[in-house]
Amino acid sequence: MPDMIIPKAVVFDLGKVLVDFDYSIAARRIAARGKLTLLQIGAYISRSPLFVEYESGRVTTQQFYDEIRGVTGFRDDLAEFSNCFADIFTAIEPMIQLQAELQRRGMSAYAFSNTNELAVDHIRKSFPFYSKFDGYILSFEHLAMKPNARLYEVVERQSGRREAEILYLDDRPENIVAGAARGWQVILHESPKKSRAAVQKLGLLNHD
Repeated sequence: MPDMIIPKAVVFDLGKVLVDFDYSIAARRIAARGKLTLLQIGAYISRSPLFVEYESGRVTTQQFYDEIRGVTGFRDDLAEFSNCFADIFTAIEPMIQLQAELQRRGMSAYAFSNTNELAVDHIRKSFPFYSKFDGYILSFEHLAMKPNARLYEVVERQSGRREAEILYLDDRPENIVAGAARGWQVILHESPKKSRAAVQKLGLLNHD
């Protein structure tokens, strides 16, 4: 049996891994400032391709705001919309601690996320852990979304690592499968406790 390769870089998804989020918070705020009910906004969000277009970088923040305003009758400016839409995140502290521990052990760390400009701007301003990454691979900046292989190639180029040198944590099975297909070591994130145990098993942490 070949020796286990110790990863040199750890790649974290953001949403539901390092930060939790709840888009119903944004929907309630938009409903309070517009002409549609919360139920109607929820239906619009679930049906519209606009959100995928935005996270794919094919729609700008201004275009996204203009479209939402046109549909919902949102009555405030882009700055207020940004607050309503993006202030929906809470830190998942045990995972943020895990990121810090791995970096203290000498691993480089990367944020790898299907996300959008408004969300990232808010996370950057609100959560100090975000500035600690060695690099950022964000869907809207590369016009591709996980599990598109093109985005995984960007991770490899940016990190200078390949195959089992990369450890990847994500809560979406399809994204994990795409990483595993490239030979990455992967952890399907289900809870901080399980993810920490999986990282511990790889010998990357001090024993608790």
